[in-house]
Amino acid sequence: MKRKPFQVEDDGRVICDMNVDGTPWYNKNLRQERVIPRKSVKNQQMTRAESWRYVWYSTLAVLLVGSVFAATWVLFILFCTKIWFR
Repeated sequence: MKRKPFQVEDDGRVICDMNVDGTPWYNKNLRQERVIPRKSVKNQQMTRAESWRYVWYSTLAVLLVGSVFAATWVLFILFCTKIWFR
């Protein structure tokens, strides 16, 4: 069965500019692409509903992880008492 060749879709965005001072390919005359200004998320305040949602989901995550650890310890103790130490 033949595989389709991998297609790369280039949208033209620069993820990391590799034109760094001191590298052999550094070009001072390289045209800098215009940076699209984005809305700053740094100083935005969460709403009350969003903060409660974060608290609720973090509590659920802690309970899930804790229950997995507790179930593991219970199974280990049962294994030790019923099989290993017999």
